[in-house]
Amino acid sequence: MSLDLDKINKELKDKSPAEIISWAISLAKNAVITTNFRPYEVAILNAVTEVKKDIKVIWCDTGYNTVQTYKHAEDIIEKLSLNIQLYVPKQTASHRNVVLGVPSIEDSKHATFTEQVKLEPFSRAMKEHQPDVWFTNLRKGQTAFRNSIDIVSQSKDGIVKVSPFYNWSDEQLDAYLEEKNLPNEFTYFDPTKVESNRECGLHI
Repeated sequence: MSLDLDKINKELKDKSPAEIISWAISLAKNAVITTNFRPYEVAILNAVTEVKKDIKVIWCDTGYNTVQTYKHAEDIIEKLSLNIQLYVPKQTASHRNVVLGVPSIEDSKHATFTEQVKLEPFSRAMKEHQPDVWFTNLRKGQTAFRNSIDIVSQSKDGIVKVSPFYNWSDEQLDAYLEEKNLPNEFTYFDPTKVESNRECGLHI
């Protein structure tokens, strides 16, 4: 679909996440959410399923999540009755640990590792579901790229990417989770991220 992104983002700038989600759902023939159950993901899962209960939730599980993340995921799946579509790498983490390990960011094998545990399962999911609208919990201030995309963006293959909490701070999300009585979990591990104890989202 062809969209005037500048106009849309100006119109949505002061709208609530629920209003943004309703707008996007009205456009969609086949909407999905992607999640990895990292900190604050429960906000987008709750907000979107309040508007569309049975939306497909694509979980690309690297196989390296913490015990806390897996417990959190199971809790949220049950609490929100999520329509989970699970995608995992084609090789188990135990097998990969023997042949490849978890390479550091400087290691030449890092690209292969990232392709196996994150990119391939994700592209397989997108190919199978072929969404036209894709909800994510990207927020401004997370990375330079994320600062450039705004609430609504469009991928090169035409998928409309919607980030309803794009302009929200951690404090606003904390208040939202408290109001909705939803749990959060910070013990999160992304094996593809830069060292710093690979603590992407992990607050010690």
